[in-house]
Amino acid sequence: MAPQPSVIIADMYKAWKAVYTYFDKLEDRVRFRLSRRPLLYAIVGAIGVALLWKGVDDMATQLGIDGIFAFALGLAMMLVTGLLVAFFIGDSIIISGFKKEKKLADDTEAELQAEEVRRQRLAAELHHIEHDIEELKRRQPPHIRL
Repeated sequence: MAPQPSVIIADMYKAWKAVYTYFDKLEDRVRFRLSRRPLLYAIVGAIGVALLWKGVDDMATQLGIDGIFAFALGLAMMLVTGLLVAFFIGDSIIISGFKKEKKLADDTEAELQAEEVRRQRLAAELHHIEHDIEELKRRQPPHIRL
């Protein structure tokens, strides 16, 4: 009698989870050790990146993908995933995406004005607190210092 498909899928999931957990812990240990040797960390990382892209280039060559097509396909993939901007601008776009924040260019005029009003209120409140502190200092007897 053959095992049920749901049992096979559950077993595959358990195996995948075990492999994933093993490599996740291995990564943590390797990063911990390499972080204490920045130059070695940089060299290992650079070799890894170079080998990765060599493999990508070799696969593209084997598949018969020429330079212009590879460029267009890569550009399209990076544009669709948002990685083109993130790679050349920074990780802030990815972080704002996780937080579901808008980009500054997407903020409306009203949102920008509301933010400016909040900043002005905070500045006024800070000024008021500073004034109160100075007033308390003046009222203190000379032998007690704040």
